[in-house]
Amino acid sequence: MDRTELADFLRRSRTRLSPSDVGLSAGPRRRTPGLRREEVAQLAGMSVDYYSRLEQRRGSHPSRQMLTALARALRLTDVERDHLFHLAGEEPPRPGGSSGHVRPGLLLILDRLTDLPASVLSDWGEVLAQNTMGVALTGDNTGNNLIRRWFTAPGTRALFPPENHEQHARSHVASLRAVTAARPDDPGPAALVDELRATSREFEACWQSHDVVVRRPSPKRFLHPVVGALDLDCEVLLSDGYSQQLVVHSARPGTDSHQRLELLRVVGLQDLAPSS
Repeated sequence: MDRTELADFLRRSRTRLSPSDVGLSAGPRRRTPGLRREEVAQLAGMSVDYYSRLEQRRGSHPSRQMLTALARALRLTDVERDHLFHLAGEEPPRPGGSSGHVRPGLLLILDRLTDLPASVLSDWGEVLAQNTMGVALTGDNTGNNLIRRWFTAPGTRALFPPENHEQHARSHVASLRAVTAARPDDPGPAALVDELRATSREFEACWQSHDVVVRRPSPKRFLHPVVGALDLDCEVLLSDGYSQQLVVHSARPGTDSHQRLELLRVVGLQDLAPSS
């Protein structure tokens, strides 16, 4: 780990970004250009103290997950991400594997979608990034795997009507099977399959049916705890190589769901549930 070069690279990467580049409000006038340390820490999901230590050449060795989060927060290109890994003494993610790195262009689109729920997912269910509306719709799932949560965290299903649960389960498993067949040497999807086959009878039953499907645009019904039922169209934009997906939900103008989605935008992340 080259602490001096790592600190310099983080600092220079931070100062070249403006708050608008990452979907943040500029706020009061800034004395220095770029993002503040606390803003990078917030975007990467780490403590301000830990990030500050990295820039001060005093930080402990960051994990691979932390490096991936930093690369995403600083909007690094693939080459810059690999450089970050090298400075930390880590081997960069191999091509064709599940790196979790979201390209800056995809994040730029996500940041500009201020009135529609949107998320960036890996093709095997890892939530890599969400915009504010995405968090308002489904909760903060960044860093989680939607397929794992569906089969191991029953509370996740409350967001969808019970009559749609079987369809969602089968779709999750069929999509995961397609990915594992396409990338048999990728350890991430394979490990998830082994884990869920050992812990979930429902997953194992779906797996035995050998359905194969890829995620397609389709309508979805959400049961939001604040604004109520939402019938939303789901559009899926595939990245180069198809390993990542920008998933955007929208409602048709003039419908009740469109009005409720507008209410969700106004409400944001506030909890307006009755105290009773």
